[in-house]
Amino acid sequence: MIVGTLQVRLLLREARTLKDKRQVLSSIKDRLRNSFNVAVAEIEANDNRQIIVLGFAMVGNEAHPIKQTLGEIVNALKAHPVAEFLDYEMDI
Repeated sequence: MIVGTLQVRLLLREARTLKDKRQVLSSIKDRLRNSFNVAVAEIEANDNRQIIVLGFAMVGNEAHPIKQTLGEIVNALKAHPVAEFLDYEMDI
């Protein structure tokens, strides 16, 4: 069993309240769960209205498909129109 994890940091410059952040966060999590079949959760900075830190987890039999899928998630988040991509850490 191979486990892949991904931690991503995003910046929401336009978020004025935690409610603004939660709307964007909910949209991102739902879209990525449905598109890539991964587990996703906010793991840090819960009370910061402009920072989102997401954790992703994926399990499989081979490392390559997991690494490829997590890379596709990174690319999808880099192209997000509202959340600015800051950095990521991937571990397989």
